[in-house]
Amino acid sequence: MKENESSLTSLVAAFGRAYHSKYDSPKIFNDFMAIKLISPKEYQNIKENMVKGIPFFNREIAEKFKDNPDEIIKWITQVQLSPTPLARAAYCENVLLNEFSLGVKQYVILGAGLDTFSLRYHELENTVEIFEIDYPTTQSFKIQRLDEVRLKIPSNLHFIPMDLTKMFSYEKLFEKSFTYKKTFFSLLGVSYYLTKDELSNLLEYLFDKVPPGSSIVFDYADERLFKEKGLSNRVENMVKMAAAGGEPMKACFSFSEMEKMLEKAGLLIYEHLSPTKIKERFFNNRNDYLTAFETIHYIHAVKKQ
Repeated sequence: MKENESSLTSLVAAFGRAYHSKYDSPKIFNDFMAIKLISPKEYQNIKENMVKGIPFFNREIAEKFKDNPDEIIKWITQVQLSPTPLARAAYCENVLLNEFSLGVKQYVILGAGLDTFSLRYHELENTVEIFEIDYPTTQSFKIQRLDEVRLKIPSNLHFIPMDLTKMFSYEKLFEKSFTYKKTFFSLLGVSYYLTKDELSNLLEYLFDKVPPGSSIVFDYADERLFKEKGLSNRVENMVKMAAAGGEPMKACFSFSEMEKMLEKAGLLIYEHLSPTKIKERFFNNRNDYLTAFETIHYIHAVKKQ
């Protein structure tokens, strides 16, 4: 990420969630609060840039819908932008809500961006502490935006500015009332941007300071990431766009590599969703463009007793 810039990635991801909440049916993940964190000007700018950029994604679609910008936006959003963020968020929150019933009292969101979990679950304010970790510039942008739209920061939400490509530090969490309790971590849309060593070190360090039974949900790209083109070249486009945006994708893993990395961190894989399983769970029986990305997997891993 460039110095002194909030993450464009977080804004575009919020746009995708807001668009889905407003226009798509059935809902994979209904983030009805996302629209509140995007200004009308930002929303319009993203739409206009999508329409202008359609030839990059698909020249046939550009020609077919040249007089229908709404259909272009739907195509880009449903094919390229939204499938992974929507499904991984739905999966993560399903696991998280179950973990709360099993005694989790702390939720750490790594690479939080414009996450809205705390804004959608006010009933948890007195029972669960939520820690959002992200770049200082992204967090400053979010805090400012919450103030601009007059959304009160819940008392159980703590902002922890941190660069996850550098050493993770628990000191800042301990300062914000983090304790040695069963903890749930989410690491969504982050693993691609870390090297294999950075991700391995992060997982080891995260679970060094929490009790057994603590767990994490994250997504990762398999070993086809830099070779697979995907539907309408969307996998290749994703890699190109990340590089062009100054946040290049760095790592992909075979399942055996991932298994070994988690074992090294003292974790067992509780559930692994391949692209096929993701499609079956979240994208079946649709009549739009939404379908699971070809190279992306989800994992729920738990610290061993």
